Amino acid sequence: MDLEEADECYYLGEYTARKGYAHSPTNSLILNLKKDPILRETPQWFYKGRAIAQAGRHLRLAFNEEWLQRATLIPIPPSKIRGHESYDDRMLNVLRFVGRGSNFDIRELVLQRESTDADHECEYRRPSAEIAANYYIDELVREPAPQVFGVFDDVLTKGSHFKAMQLILNENFPDVPVTGIFIARRVPQPDEDLFDGLF
Repeated sequence: MDLEEADECYYLGEYTARKGYAHSPTNSLILNLKKDPILRETPQWFYKGRAIAQAGRHLRLAFNEEWLQRATLIPIPPSKIRGHESYDDRMLNVLRFVGRGSNFDIRELVLQRESTDADHECEYRRPSAEIAANYYIDELVREPAPQVFGVFDDVLTKGSHFKAMQLILNENFPDVPVTGIFIARRVPQPDEDLFDGLF
């Protein structure tokens, strides 16, 4: 377990892995949101766009306007870097939908140096320190100085990526609070013990 008791993380729904689209509305939302960008020219892309809009609406309703106006909203980097055919800026697009018609501070502030395998594609779960070592701050969007960070991702599993973001943000912006916001948390299967009772 990477998350600690003091970490401030929120999620909107529950995603059950290996159960498919029909298992729940949240499963359908997450699976459509995660459609690979190589499907861009296929009919399936419509469902990804619809999921981005739906996730954006849910997130916008979940937070009060005052917090959204104060926060710097940043997506956790996807597994593939810019320029890769499977680079997926879904969470950045979700945040842009959240910010429609407003002047929220939305930045792709943290980037990856190298592409990695998506966590759901490999058995080895990288620790947060290893993930953070592949992150860097995009100096072009470092300013203005943030007051509080809202770090967004689609699914909370063990919290490794959130902790990696926390590490690099605390290193570069000391004393700026970091809150994690997720569309869903992953529900452990009977043979798993991912959350150790934290939820």
